[in-house]
Order: sequence, then structure tokens, then C-alpha cells
Amino acid sequence: MTTSPHARPPVQVATRTLVEALVREDHTVDTAELYATAPLLGMSDQQVRLCVKRLVAEGRFTHEGRGRKAVLRAAGDTERALEPDVGFVAHAFRQDAGLAPWDGRWRLVAFAVPETSRAARDALRTGLGRLGGAPLQGGLYVGANAWEPHVEDLARSLGLLDRLTLLTTGELRRGGESDPAALARALWPLAEIAERHDRLAAVARPRLERLRSGAEIPGPELLTVAVELAAEFTRAMEPDPLLPPELLPSPWPGARARALVAECWTLLRRRDESRDPGRHGPRLFRLYDSVLPETAPEPDPDPGSRTGSRTNPDPEPGHETG
Repeated sequence: MTTSPHARPPVQVATRTLVEALVREDHTVDTAELYATAPLLGMSDQQVRLCVKRLVAEGRFTHEGRGRKAVLRAAGDTERALEPDVGFVAHAFRQDAGLAPWDGRWRLVAFAVPETSRAARDALRTGLGRLGGAPLQGGLYVGANAWEPHVEDLARSLGLLDRLTLLTTGELRRGGESDPAALARALWPLAEIAERHDRLAAVARPRLERLRSGAEIPGPELLTVAVELAAEFTRAMEPDPLLPPELLPSPWPGARARALVAECWTLLRRRDESRDPGRHGPRLFRLYDSVLPETAPEPDPDPGSRTGSRTNPDPEPGHETG
């Protein structure tokens, strides 16, 4: 965990996440940067060495050189696998800006997959959840966004496209409830999702204060902030179905948290570029350049408090140990 007084609260980051986060635009990892950043995240040299050895054995990276002068190079499909789905991030920022209003239509996906294809059926259910869907019953899922192309791509990859039925409706009733916002509260764990975004905002706020200051920030500390923000951003965004604002409580903490992160990323990129304009910096600093708003909204200085228990507790991941 981070020990810097400017980095509260601490963030748990797996060693593998650190290595992948430091991949530069030329697809390499500078091990000198890796070993300089790891202690700021509470990782030992031994943890890093074991993780690197494992990644090389898996064929994810090749290893050139020795010790802290070595270079790791992303191999095979590793680089593509590391790229986030910026399309979903862009959609989130469009929603925050009021540029993606809900069309009032629910998207339904029905499927019937036999027990002989159980693995594919389970993968389909998991994938629909990741795309923002919620189960209504058995083989029936609902989403609020236009997800049909993504659903079809998922089903096609699993060999289940012919098992799918897609439909849209402007009227959805579950039991006696038909109010869209009430249905959203019943179908998705909004309290848990809000809590994750509150956590992201709490992580981003002190780091943003540090980045806004005129004080010099060493390279390893900049990298630490970037890795921590990326890890916490992923934890908040992965379970978020990105429901339209019309279906969410107002104010929604996701918009506030993303505004904070957007400003952090902008300042991180500027500071990194000012250090050495010609070098290949970590791609992490530039991943979201095409989707971040030109000017992030001024973050709310007083987020208040939000109550609500997690409906599906997810313990924070710990460091890799070997």
C-alpha cells in the first residue's frame, strides 16, 4: 500500500497489474521504473521478480537483459488484451455530460441453451452481466442501453447466436412495478455500485490536490498515482451497467468520481510530458485522451456520505506473492 502522505486512502494493487500498467507506448516495460515504483505500492523486489518470471513463463512478455537494466516486451496478444474498452468509457462521459439521453426503451435478451453447452451458457450469462444486463428470470436478461451489437458479438464468439432472441419494449413490468427508476433499483445493485464510485472519488481527491500543487513530483510517484487511479477506476467501472441518468438517483456519484479522475489524468499527462517530451512514456497516461472531456467539471468539494450495504461483497485484491 502507498505510504506517501499525499496518497490517502491507500489502494491495493496486484503486482501483475503494476507490470501491465507500466507498458509504454513502444510495448516495453522499463524494469528500472518497475522496481522504483513497486515499493511505493508496498511491493518487495522478490514479489516483482516472481511476477515477472510468471508473466514470461505464460508467454505474456519476453525478457531482455538483466536486473534493473532489463526490458520486458509485450508478446503475442498481450498488448491488445491490456487495452481497456474505451468505447464504454466514452459512453460514460457522454452520459455524464447529458449527451446520451435514454430513449425509454428496454432491451431484452432471451436464450435457451441445453445443459450439454453449459460452459458456453455460463459464459453468456457472465458476458451479459459485464455488458450491463440484469437477469429477469432464467434465460431472460434486460439492459437499458442499445447493446445489441455487443450481445451478438458475444453470442457469436460462444457459438450461441442461433440460440438468442432480441427484442425491445417501451413497457416493462415486474410484479406490480413498472416505474423505470424503481425497476432499475430492483434489478441492479445500485447501492454497491455507488459505494464503489464513492471510494473512487475518495481515492482521486487527495491525489488531485497533489497534482494541482506546484510542487515537484518525482517520476515514480507520478507512476504510482497513475497505477492507483487505474486500479480503482477499473474496480468502480467494471460492475457499473452505465444506466442512463434518467434511471439513477441524483446526484449520481459515478459522474462526480469520473470528473475527478478525468482531471487527474489530464494533469498526469501534462506532468509526464514536461519531464521528458521525447521519451516513450507509459501508455497509461494517454489511454483515455480520445474520450476524456476537454474540461472536466469542477468536482464537488463535499461529497457527503452514502449509506447502503453491498449486495455482493467483493474483497479488495491483495498483492501477488508468487
